Amino acid sequence: MPDTHVLVTGANGCIGAWVTRHLSAEGTAFTATDLAPEPTRPRLLMPEEEVAALDWRALDVTDTAAVRRLVAETGATHIVHLAGLQVPFCKADPALGAAVNVTGTVNILEAARHEGVRGLAYASSLAVLGPPELYPVLPVPDNAPTAPSNLYGTYKVANEEAARIFAADWGVGSAGLRPAIVYGVGRDQGMSSDIAKAILAVAANRPFHVRFSGPLSLQHASDMAEMFLRAARAEPEGAIVCNVRNSVTEVARVLGILEEIAGPHQVTCEEDAPLGVPSDLSDAALKQLIGDIPHMPLEEAIAQDLAAYRDLMEREAIDLTQLDR
Repeated sequence: MPDTHVLVTGANGCIGAWVTRHLSAEGTAFTATDLAPEPTRPRLLMPEEEVAALDWRALDVTDTAAVRRLVAETGATHIVHLAGLQVPFCKADPALGAAVNVTGTVNILEAARHEGVRGLAYASSLAVLGPPELYPVLPVPDNAPTAPSNLYGTYKVANEEAARIFAADWGVGSAGLRPAIVYGVGRDQGMSSDIAKAILAVAANRPFHVRFSGPLSLQHASDMAEMFLRAARAEPEGAIVCNVRNSVTEVARVLGILEEIAGPHQVTCEEDAPLGVPSDLSDAALKQLIGDIPHMPLEEAIAQDLAAYRDLMEREAIDLTQLDR
């Protein structure tokens, strides 16, 4: 898109690193921001010369003035807002979790309002929904009632509601996407990272135990990054909230695919330990917003990740202690 500049927050997170990779490959003008001073996860995905060329800025999204100043300074026309703290960090420090996840998102909405941003996509989460038994209609529609079971999901509901008010009061358009279980290189934190770690463990020929079992909805980080970019570039009007679907499967099937591709392995999963959120989700709103949805077949994505992890290990460029966390 001509005359555009994309601002990415949370660029050192897993999805953010993949957004950074896609934008760099496109040659699109963009600024990558994160509280982290160094692009450690983008470095897992990109050649060093591309990493060195990044316009990388340190940004604390809880700082209202700093957020607005950077949006204005970069001339950002589109924002992909991914900065946030995940479930265990929100539980460990609820006040910080609220500051980063809620105040940070309000600051982005405010900057979009005042600085003429044309397209905004932000990360909500499947965690806004409650247990599967609350949703008799399948696939679960985008407008199903929210019922979060943890602080992280509660903060994400607050963001969806804030976006609704910014759209109603000031005409700020936005799309909130609700990833479920994201996997891929760079996914290394939180309980839901266990699928990515299982693939890494097979590549490393190490034992690993997935802490849940049963049905789940999986999105590869590369696909998820493309969805966020397309959602921002669609320049949504109003406050749209989108479930994400992609691969609806079971943990046992993922472990089976790993065995089919790589042979016998040492990865197990907890018995009778479902995640407690729905896995069969409608993605109707997302399809209406962006058209065809990026979706790498599960078998292809797992094979690609195995190869990428093996390459990183060969170059001693990945920390295997994540398998112990």
